[in-house]
Amino acid sequence: MSFTHPTVELIREAHARIRPYIHRTPVLSSRTLNEIVGSEVYFKCENFQKVGAFKARGACNAVMSLDGAAAAKGVVTHSSGNHGAALAWASRLRGIRATVVVPENAPDPKKRAIAAYGATIVYCAPTVAARESAVEKLIAEHGYTLIHPFDNEAVIAGQGTAVLELLEEHPHLDIVVSSLGGGGLLSGTAIAAHGIRSDIGVFGAEPRGADDGFRSLASGDRVREMTPDTICDGLRTVLSDRTFDVIRNHVAGIGVASDENVVKAMRLIWERLKIVVEPSACPPLAALLEDTIAARGKRVGIILSGGNLDLDRLPWAIAV
Repeated sequence: MSFTHPTVELIREAHARIRPYIHRTPVLSSRTLNEIVGSEVYFKCENFQKVGAFKARGACNAVMSLDGAAAAKGVVTHSSGNHGAALAWASRLRGIRATVVVPENAPDPKKRAIAAYGATIVYCAPTVAARESAVEKLIAEHGYTLIHPFDNEAVIAGQGTAVLELLEEHPHLDIVVSSLGGGGLLSGTAIAAHGIRSDIGVFGAEPRGADDGFRSLASGDRVREMTPDTICDGLRTVLSDRTFDVIRNHVAGIGVASDENVVKAMRLIWERLKIVVEPSACPPLAALLEDTIAARGKRVGIILSGGNLDLDRLPWAIAV
């Protein structure tokens, strides 16, 4: 099976397309965190992005790339939160209709955000099959265009724009790391990073309770189904054939970390960088803490994917 993937040139075009609408997010560092992990780490803070997550980049690029006829019919997606909010936000910018299929167990703040940006929410059971079935039914009924959370070339191109900005500010990084769920962010990151510098190492990071990417890359065969067990609600999905194709050709490895170390990393980021991030943003730092990514003594760029979480259920205040 062959796929079309965005080139670094298309990622640059995506950046030009979405620049009027998104934030250029800051890059932060901490001497204390550097000492803890034994690396020089630079955090690209997508928790400060529109809708509070990197997902704004991909959704905005996909929506702004639609032709007039498709835009007039509206768009649909399935999402546990951040992509749904991003699609709702981007659709409102363009003045088109958005419908988001949301698993019933998605965090309440993410549900509220999707609704606040004006999308219609359709709830489903918390399984990939239920999500996809609901989306297919809506497309058949209304003719919506599917803007998939990660299995979409325009979405991947948009996600890759974060590392373009990171490498403009810090061109001498040795490696870059992003969280890995469905693979859109890691795919865009890998294509963009290698399009700029072929020698840079690109890594993903996952919680051990949702390590389909790690197991897929290790075996060479994509894990197609799993029952995730992790507090990282944004990473409870499996790779698509498209994103796995990018990852096995462009990604050097995938680090894994326990939920306990994800929480430790999250708390360190809150305490040392003085910023709010969600659990799904923290596997990259957690993997450095566990040494499941060989990063000691290196200059590391980490994309902090987002900052949307339920403040009434902070993970260090409940049992993990």
